[in-house]
Amino acid sequence: MESIRPATEAKRARIVDVALRHFAEHGYNAARVDDVARELGIAKGSVCQHFGTKEGLSLAAYKKNVGLLPAYQHAPRDVLARGFFATIRYWLYRTDHLVREDWIPYRVTLLGNYGTDARLRREINRFLVALDPYGTVAFVKSGIERREVRSDIDLEMIVSMVDWTMERFQDALLTEELDPGLFRRHGSRPERTGARIEQFLALLQSAIGRPGARKRANRRRRTA
Repeated sequence: MESIRPATEAKRARIVDVALRHFAEHGYNAARVDDVARELGIAKGSVCQHFGTKEGLSLAAYKKNVGLLPAYQHAPRDVLARGFFATIRYWLYRTDHLVREDWIPYRVTLLGNYGTDARLRREINRFLVALDPYGTVAFVKSGIERREVRSDIDLEMIVSMVDWTMERFQDALLTEELDPGLFRRHGSRPERTGARIEQFLALLQSAIGRPGARKRANRRRRTA
């Protein structure tokens, strides 16, 4: 296969960077390829030459976007040392801070989850399964090796459960920050967020945690 020339690759990257911001600011339906091209000073046909359609451009933007988000095992070393569920806790409590630090990737993630048509969502799902961008498989394996996560359940089942529940719960935490009204029930008041995170962790641990793992984790938290 012929490789993409550096100039072409650089142009594609510039288009995707601008498209990311347009999708984040306006949403999938309201974002316009014409506006992306106008900001770049190129013809709309040039964008279509690289990505085909608005759907193709959106998928490329989503793929770039995923690379901007942290994987589970990008947590600080001291957090990782405390274990699997401590790492999940860390990322849940960091959710609102990450939004404020760089809201575009999280906004685009929400749009990919809820603000696109079914065909594009299928392509996004295929991409996520094939790439495992958040390193969930390796993260779950580390939890099993640490004897925090159950080993009597199919690995892919646990990976899917972690991916799905974490994604939906973080979406709920993000909703009030990024898109009020996206869900019927809005996010909670700040004073309730911590309690809900702990309740979510308790439910997740009861489903995939090894017996006794929660007590061991609590002891580590007290001595950390």
